[in-house]
Amino acid sequence: MLTIDPESDLTSLVGTSLGTGEWFLIDQARIDAFAEATADRQWLHTDPVKAARGPYGRTIAHGFLVLALLPALASSAFEISGFTSVVNYGLNRVRFPAPAPVDSRVRDMIKLDAAETAASGTLITLTHTVEVEDEDRPACVAQQIRLLTRQRAD
Repeated sequence: MLTIDPESDLTSLVGTSLGTGEWFLIDQARIDAFAEATADRQWLHTDPVKAARGPYGRTIAHGFLVLALLPALASSAFEISGFTSVVNYGLNRVRFPAPAPVDSRVRDMIKLDAAETAASGTLITLTHTVEVEDEDRPACVAQQIRLLTRQRAD
């Protein structure tokens, strides 16, 4: 597994893959827990009987659930260590090209798009492509920005 630390030459990694994470199961219990946490209880996600008659033949994960799983999915692909903090700075673009059906397995493929020095640390831009096992199209493609900070010398 690749480890990024304060001594890493991030500019040499721009444009390359940082790794592919392990497969991760999205089951109904996780979908239901996300529905409760967000108050998004749409039947497409939470009602297996009704969803069986719907467009996907079963319930599907919320797109925002898949997006929220990015830190967990990425953690098995590469590691960031030695920084004071790693902050989610934001997203440039997010798309959900295909559903992640209940009981499917997903994994994250991560590419480093950019690394730039900022006043408070280093901003890295990553593209996450979350693929669904045995499917042609990804469930999520998201460009994320993270801020890596080091402790200031006072």
